[in-house]
Amino acid sequence: MNAIAKVYRTREAEIEMEALLGIKAFDLNNALQIDPEFLNDTAHEHDETVGSIALVESGAIAPEQLNRWLSHLMREYGTDIFRMKGILNIAGEDCRFVFQGIHMLFDGRQDRPWKPGETRQNQLVFIGRNLEQMNLAGGLRQCLVNG
Repeated sequence: MNAIAKVYRTREAEIEMEALLGIKAFDLNNALQIDPEFLNDTAHEHDETVGSIALVESGAIAPEQLNRWLSHLMREYGTDIFRMKGILNIAGEDCRFVFQGIHMLFDGRQDRPWKPGETRQNQLVFIGRNLEQMNLAGGLRQCLVNG
């Protein structure tokens, strides 16, 4: 996508901020040399089937149900799910569970403990194509303990 961009190999995106911020990497003249139509309105196509959905649900998540639901989503709709990420309140756990996924790849891990007084809720974001057909809100609710 950007032939002159510097590539950093990282593990779990651990990198010094100085390598990413304030590097003045974008140059309009270079962009116009690569793509003379860069500033034209017609140079960019938008796919109306692509969108995002954010879900917030209170309550605890049953881990077995969550695993089945996410496995189903990735198996059936993985090519249409460009990105998913979230923070989950797993039943019986004192720490938040954070996850991210791209298409059919998924990674999750235990995060920091829930803070005293912090609302234990589930927050998920999906970016992709035809998301409304996936019944994401209903699927999440079915993962809730007593849901």
